[in-house]
This record gives sequence, C-alpha cells and structure tokens, in this order.
Amino acid sequence: MSITDPIANMITSLKNAAMVQKESVTVPFSNIKFAIARCLEENGYLSQSTKKTEKKNMPVIEMKITMNAQGSKIHEVKRVSKPSRRVYKNVRELSPVKNGSGILVLSTPKGIMSDVQAKKEQVGGEALFMIW
Repeated sequence: MSITDPIANMITSLKNAAMVQKESVTVPFSNIKFAIARCLEENGYLSQSTKKTEKKNMPVIEMKITMNAQGSKIHEVKRVSKPSRRVYKNVRELSPVKNGSGILVLSTPKGIMSDVQAKKEQVGGEALFMIW
C-alpha cells in the first residue's frame, strides 16, 4: 500500500488522536512533515515534535499534542491543497481562519509557515491545510 498524500495522512492522524484524547502520535519522517510539525508547535497545537529512529532504522516524527482543561487544542483539520488540485494564495488573499482561532499552514518560498507569519513576511504560497 502506498500513501499518495502523506500530509493528509499526518493531519488525519493528529485529528484522530486529538479526538480520543491521545497525547502523542508518531508518523513516518519526511522533511516537509517535520517542518509542518515545527510550525504547529510554534502555534501551540503541539507541545513537542521530535525526530526519532524506530525499529528497522526507520526515522519517525513523534508529536505531543497540546492538552488543556477542555481537551486538545485541535478540534478540526481541513486539507486545502491536494495532489489532484493545488491551491495557491498570495498575501492579499490570506484571511483569518475561524475568526482568528485557527491557522492556515502554507508552503512558501521562505519555508512552511502559518498565515499570520506569512502576512508578516509578505509572502504567499501553497495553502496546505487549515487547523482550528
């Protein structure tokens, strides 16, 4: 079985783990997924993301989900750009997600960043997914 959209697989794993109050998730390592995990960590959705080597010497990313009194900070995740349909946004098209309670994660020429950071950097890019 081959995974055709590893980013969708990663965010679905995060959402499912958050729904059942699981504290950590491991996904296969790739540089883009690690950059996304770092972005989610900077924005408070993950408390920690580390690269580890598991059985058969395969690297994985272990992500610890941020929990509060009401549960996880992750309530929903929506994939925007898919392998079948890429979605690009320039700086003027970036608007707050869920009235500012969520973020849009973008792949920009300056790296993976949230919509808020992309506005500060005055850069657009491929809209990967929204999380709130």
